[in-house]
Amino acid sequence: MRHFAASAALILSAAPAIAQEAAGDTVAAVLSHFEAGILCAQEVIGTTPAPDTVAGITNIIENDPPFVSNGRQVPAVLGVGFGVKAQSAGIDYPEVTMVLTHPPMGPEGMTRQSYTTSIGTADTSISFYQLEYEYELVIGHWTFTAMAAGKVLYSAGFDVVDPRQVPELGGLCGYEHLLS
Repeated sequence: MRHFAASAALILSAAPAIAQEAAGDTVAAVLSHFEAGILCAQEVIGTTPAPDTVAGITNIIENDPPFVSNGRQVPAVLGVGFGVKAQSAGIDYPEVTMVLTHPPMGPEGMTRQSYTTSIGTADTSISFYQLEYEYELVIGHWTFTAMAAGKVLYSAGFDVVDPRQVPELGGLCGYEHLLS
């Protein structure tokens, strides 16, 4: 089962940063796999409490969804998700804090959300944010940061944009009707 935020944030930590995957990304040497991208709506099979999020929960999905794009411009459309897949090279990180920063959202204008997840050596871990509610459609820069034991495992940035800025994604996630 995979966890993701429906109004949450991610933070992982571990070792010193070693690479820039995209402008502004940081990836620690302890990771054997890092991939960031955009995905389409996923079926939710359960939830986990996440009090430091707007929704108060993170959702659980059954399978590891494919990214439909490795782009970093995310259309502000309900059902679209974006995030990071990571795997550790040597040790398991059972207590990873995921922190998501973004423009103000929700009734309190929250700009930071977080929840706990894990990153291990056996399977790829995915942490992503799926836009499920109108109040989440905030345009601007979003950052996922994964931390463990006080160290950053990765940090990845995305820009949520008007869907007309990325029309090529319209057919992939079924929102082409919004572009006309």
